[in-house]
Amino acid sequence: MQISEQELQSAVDFIKEHDDFLIVSHVQPDGDAVSSTLAVGWLLSCLGKKYAMVNEGPIPRRMSYLWHADKIVDLSKESLPHTYKHVICVDCADFKRVGTTREYFDGDALLLNIDHHPTNDGYGSVNLIVPDAAATAEILFDVLECAGVELDKDAATAIYTGILTDTGGFRYSNTSPKVMSIASRLLEYGVDGPWLSEQLLEQMTYPQLRILTKALNKLECTEDGKISWVSITDEDLAEAGAIHEDLEGIVNYPRNISGVEVGMLFKVINGNAVKVSMRSAGKVNVAAVAQSFGGGGHVRAAGARLEGTLSEVVAAVVERVKQEL
Repeated sequence: MQISEQELQSAVDFIKEHDDFLIVSHVQPDGDAVSSTLAVGWLLSCLGKKYAMVNEGPIPRRMSYLWHADKIVDLSKESLPHTYKHVICVDCADFKRVGTTREYFDGDALLLNIDHHPTNDGYGSVNLIVPDAAATAEILFDVLECAGVELDKDAATAIYTGILTDTGGFRYSNTSPKVMSIASRLLEYGVDGPWLSEQLLEQMTYPQLRILTKALNKLECTEDGKISWVSITDEDLAEAGAIHEDLEGIVNYPRNISGVEVGMLFKVINGNAVKVSMRSAGKVNVAAVAQSFGGGGHVRAAGARLEGTLSEVVAAVVERVKQEL
């Protein structure tokens, strides 16, 4: 599904007609969420607009090279001086994914919702949702062009980062001809593609390696070998000296096993809830599975948060995936 000119123009008009924006992305932001936040901030700065960028928690340390990454307010450490009438939500599959940032939305706030998740229900006053876009950053490339601003290396690096991470280094099935065309154009602005790939996809810290080892030591699978999963507890994180962002990519290990159709990562949250991340080889629509538990995402990559013990949640989710198979 291509972006319609009318939808694209409506998003740009929202930005040009208003001022003093709050830019938010989803809780526990990934590469696409962070880079999309910064790409919108960069656009607003070009247009002479006032804005603040915020997230419920910290952004991943490996994203610190991005333009104004240090300007994204971490609400777990500081607060904002006032609420906002105009809000731009990027890469948030549903409204609850904005987390505690909603406390800074005026009661009658106008929301611009820019996203690529097919489970997005269009919660914005203005919605720019493109389910077949590889990343929200891909959509923002078109937004920047429609707004008539000339990209520089900073903006191009942000867009490239979002696309690179959400396509798994241009390896996933969402790597379309358009994605490759955009990437080529971004490289012309001086983006260092090899360095970004090394920084975002290859390098590991010792805590990452230790938590991966703990996860793989608890690898499980169904008897037919079509569903596989790993689990992580708060104790595992503490023992490894790891933090949430160190879990990035672990879900791919059970999924990459030959014959596995769905790989999953279960992360215990404060002992009374579990976050599950799911990856599909293609036969199972994991977005539908996630939605049945109040979550969402993409056909091949989705997630949800469930109340209950680890054993209860694993049993329920595995049974639901079996039904899909």
